[in-house]
Amino acid sequence: MRNIGIGVVFSILWASASVATKFGVQSATPLILANVRFFIAGILLLGFSYAFNKGENYRLPSRREFFQLALFGFLNTTLYLGLYVYAMKYTAAGIGSLAVSTNPLIIVLLSAWWLKRVPGWDEWLGIALGMAGIGIATYPLLENSHTTPLGIILLLISMVAVSAASVYYASIKWELPNLLINGWQVFLGGVFLLPATVFLADFSATSWDMQFWGSVLWLSLAVSVVGLICWFHLLRVDTLKASLWLFLCPLFGFIFAWWLMDEPITIYTVIGTLLVVGGLYAGQREKLNRSNS
Repeated sequence: MRNIGIGVVFSILWASASVATKFGVQSATPLILANVRFFIAGILLLGFSYAFNKGENYRLPSRREFFQLALFGFLNTTLYLGLYVYAMKYTAAGIGSLAVSTNPLIIVLLSAWWLKRVPGWDEWLGIALGMAGIGIATYPLLENSHTTPLGIILLLISMVAVSAASVYYASIKWELPNLLINGWQVFLGGVFLLPATVFLADFSATSWDMQFWGSVLWLSLAVSVVGLICWFHLLRVDTLKASLWLFLCPLFGFIFAWWLMDEPITIYTVIGTLLVVGGLYAGQREKLNRSNS
């Protein structure tokens, strides 16, 4: 029951990120919102790790580890979250949550390329259903300007970036604790994004109001800290079953978008979400059967 509770909390927090980001980009340009979030989350995680954990593993990274963390942070934070935040300016919050849940499908493709393995028919079916689901759920939102083609393109690129980050993460034999890995990758991702923020962001258009800080603090503390702690716990218990909690993200995401952003829930939303969930199951079916046998 404890793991179920942690899984539900993770799904709720992860799904809330798109709505929190939508609120934030109403007060600040996406790059500023992203950079402030990354630095707050990174500094808090690193400060907590080094101040309250005295084990020998809680040390400064070696030169090799620092390079690995930098590459992981560039893919997982600078590219993925940077593009995701920017996409949310042009994309409905519900679509953002729906797209995030397709990560396992994209990981299947990237893993096949990385490991030189041809995906099975069920994996291809899962990818096709997932992409079809996003297309169907997005269709009515394109008509009423909740979502634009630019937003969808940025969102899909960000999904490829985070999937590449996941494949890279799995290929490394990490010796540092998860808290340190997450803290360093978020902080370094913010450092890499900083030049673009300084030269491209419109600071004069930023309102440092309660809506901005509420969004930043929720994304930093609830999503990047608490949500990822839940995620790492689920990964330690069972990596495969942990990914199944992504199934709930579209459901909670559309509920939050409807409740807080007045985004419509239509028959397209329902059909699209069911297709994505079906695609996720199809893509993971063989692994699920192996784990249960």
